[in-house]
Amino acid sequence: MTQAFPPDLIDALVPLHPGEPAHTVRHQRDKVVAATQACLQSVFDPQLAGLSLGERLVAAATVAQLSGGAALGAWYRQQLAAVRQPAAGPRLDAILVFASTLATRPVEGDREALLRLPAAGLATADVVTLGQLISLVAYQVRVIAGLQALAAEGRGDVAPPADDAEAFVHPANLPPPGEPLRIGGFTSATLGWKAWLPVLPLDEATPRQLEVLKASHPKATSSDYYMTLIRQPEILEQRSIVFNAIMYAPGGLSRAERELAATVVSRVNGCVYCGSVHAQRFEQLAKRNDVIAQVFVQPQGAGTSARERAIVQASIELTREPAGFGAARLAPLRAAGLSSLEILDLLHAIAIFAWANRLMQNLGEPVEG
Repeated sequence: MTQAFPPDLIDALVPLHPGEPAHTVRHQRDKVVAATQACLQSVFDPQLAGLSLGERLVAAATVAQLSGGAALGAWYRQQLAAVRQPAAGPRLDAILVFASTLATRPVEGDREALLRLPAAGLATADVVTLGQLISLVAYQVRVIAGLQALAAEGRGDVAPPADDAEAFVHPANLPPPGEPLRIGGFTSATLGWKAWLPVLPLDEATPRQLEVLKASHPKATSSDYYMTLIRQPEILEQRSIVFNAIMYAPGGLSRAERELAATVVSRVNGCVYCGSVHAQRFEQLAKRNDVIAQVFVQPQGAGTSARERAIVQASIELTREPAGFGAARLAPLRAAGLSSLEILDLLHAIAIFAWANRLMQNLGEPVEG
């Protein structure tokens, strides 16, 4: 199976070729490219214990198909045809029901839905593998759709127009930045997160797991989230590299705008925890919360400038309907002055929260304090 991988699956499926504008800009973020491919190889490593390769591939093909990723779904089905097919029965049924739910309705992947997996015979590490797999495919579908739009556009950068943003005047009806917003079940307050699966006790972590935890996040060893995901350390390691390379890479889209996109995707997907974290980070970076309040009320139409409105709208469209995200969807971003690298960073930020939401939202729940 590993030998069947093209050197870069996403380049192959878009397809992208050296010298084309979309290929050139994508490979300005080579750390994202390499870690995305490495995560794919980790998730579908034939030697990975637990879920069979057939079970993993049929789940991936299902998520890709339901998400509108035709080329990706076809590729997974092609790989599935070359391996031993998973046995029909309650175990496979539970895997496919969970995969189907998270593909298009992640808000419905609640505790009851998750716990049907252990009840069907999946070990905790197997459930973590499945959660990462579903989330990875949701991310792949959106990266491919965004890059196909860039490739169809077939252009390089354009000169940005004059900035239409006005000086910020804090709305009188909102708490000042730094004080929590609480609107429609969403908040910028600091929340905790509690796993629905047994977390790995720290004293049972292997040296390799401790190494990955240290590299993933400064507070990983005290986090239910990381102490759940560390049951599959190789997958977590590459996933953390992808996330950090997308959200913190220098240049390109501003950090605040990446956090805005993250908040919009989380609001659309109904992920209260991710929404809280990234709304708060936007406020810290931008020193304002007006657009966050708009997003919490209703993402459609939110934004305090043409640039923000274009970013918000693209985040909604690529999240909800990746199959319909063509070159025309990029026109408002171009008109608002985003460069090709800024657009790529936006596409990546949207896609990585298809991944992040499906882990945070479907492996546990937010808690106050």
